[in-house]
Amino acid sequence: MPKGEHTLCGHTKEVCISSVWPCPVFILFYFSQVFNAKTAEVISQHQVEIKQSFPKEGWVEEDPKEIMQSVHECIENTCEKLSQLKVDISRVKAVGVTNQRETTLVWDRATGEPLYNAIVWLDLRTQSTVERLIKKAPGENKNHLKHLTGLPISTYFSAVKLRWLLDNVDEVREAVRTGRALFGTVDSWIIWNLTGGRSGGVHATDVSNASRTMLFNIHSMEWDPELCRYFDIPMEILPDVRSSSEVYGWMCLGDQSAALVGQMCFEEGQAKNTYGTGCFLLQNTGCKPVMSNHGLLTTVAYKLGRHMPCCYALEGSVAIAGAVVQWLKNNMGMVQTSSEIEKLAAEVGTSHGCYFVPAFSGLYAPYWEPSARGIICGLTQFTNKKHLAFAALEAVCFQTREILDAMNQDSGVPLTQLRVDGGMTANRLLMQLQADILCIPVGRKTLFYFEYNTLTQKSQPSLFPPYLSGPIRPKLRTLNVFSLGPATAARPRGIASRQRQNGLVKTFFIIKDLSASQMWPSKEPDVACEPKLPEP
Repeated sequence: MPKGEHTLCGHTKEVCISSVWPCPVFILFYFSQVFNAKTAEVISQHQVEIKQSFPKEGWVEEDPKEIMQSVHECIENTCEKLSQLKVDISRVKAVGVTNQRETTLVWDRATGEPLYNAIVWLDLRTQSTVERLIKKAPGENKNHLKHLTGLPISTYFSAVKLRWLLDNVDEVREAVRTGRALFGTVDSWIIWNLTGGRSGGVHATDVSNASRTMLFNIHSMEWDPELCRYFDIPMEILPDVRSSSEVYGWMCLGDQSAALVGQMCFEEGQAKNTYGTGCFLLQNTGCKPVMSNHGLLTTVAYKLGRHMPCCYALEGSVAIAGAVVQWLKNNMGMVQTSSEIEKLAAEVGTSHGCYFVPAFSGLYAPYWEPSARGIICGLTQFTNKKHLAFAALEAVCFQTREILDAMNQDSGVPLTQLRVDGGMTANRLLMQLQADILCIPVGRKTLFYFEYNTLTQKSQPSLFPPYLSGPIRPKLRTLNVFSLGPATAARPRGIASRQRQNGLVKTFFIIKDLSASQMWPSKEPDVACEPKLPEP
């Protein structure tokens, strides 16, 4: 640690690590770091593993108590390391939380006890509920609520998960009836506990998390009574909605919105893609929401202060990216470590006509088809595991290309560079493939803060929001994230390669359309959820 005075910024982060049901163990890291707020230097850090469970096919859950235990352990160990460095922890000026946005919890305000496990964003148990809601919408239009929420009706978002809890968990229904139930995404659960819990804990969330519930009006920036009636959700259980950067106990910002800020995408048209369990490509669209006509989400990017304007983004979400590597390792036994996938793929440099659509949790943007299933095709007697490894990496890049094409059409301004972060970006072959398939450069920053997963070291710069509202307010817009340390870039190769890649992309999209076709049966039993349709 350099000598001299340090202004410190604390940060806690939950990090999804690649895997996919029905593997018995899904590793999640909770991460805590302390930075020098003037130099962005990491001074102290700690991480804790927690597990995710898979009670049934397509179900993904977390233990809320284990979440809080890991948060407390991270904070305690980070502070202990500061003490060992002779740094007074009272000099930590601000703490921020960034989290999975759609993961859903309900707990008892009187006892502080969770009433059910957290239902994770990837969970598919609400598939038949979503299908029924769509069938009852005018014209069976999955975008029936998009004019209010920016989102299609999907298993991805919190409202249908909360509806499932109300329909299927007696403890949740009873707590709602007696006025004891509180709902929130992971940020709300952490903030409530860290600010007092049942002894006056703050029940709040930020705009970026609220915008992923399907209960939040992205125009009025408030919980929408019409949407709550539609899903039959009592508004009194919802948290207060605040900006992403103000003092209310702990600062909070949804993980992908935090990455957009951390990558310095403050200007309209700038974009970043995070390669983790899934892929999440966000493009800053400025102070007015842009409604997608090509299957993307319109979401709240950030609101950096109570009286600051809200910034919106177009988002394309891919459910399975790094998780396909874990699937090849854990389910298929192709490799011993995830890093071997790059080596295998590099040895052949081609998929030899093999295509892989990893629709393990349905397909997100632009299809929004929860019943989609994975496909591997184009196999010949010559195909081996090296070709399959290459096809898996190509699948990540092809899906990102599909999102980028849709984004370019919606925004009307073709993207000329993509900023990237996340665990998979350390895979050089993947990044070169991505540049070739997108036909634009991709740039990866490596300095900021480091999260570790089963793939390799990853960098995801999202340290800024916690201290934007505190006594530390740097001139953030003048700070270039790519000037703070070494960055790597992959540039697309020649015209011949570009033409070949475009041909491969078209073939992949045809196969992906087959994956998204509604020929796959839903395995989820029906539950009661009768929608009350709002007018468009």
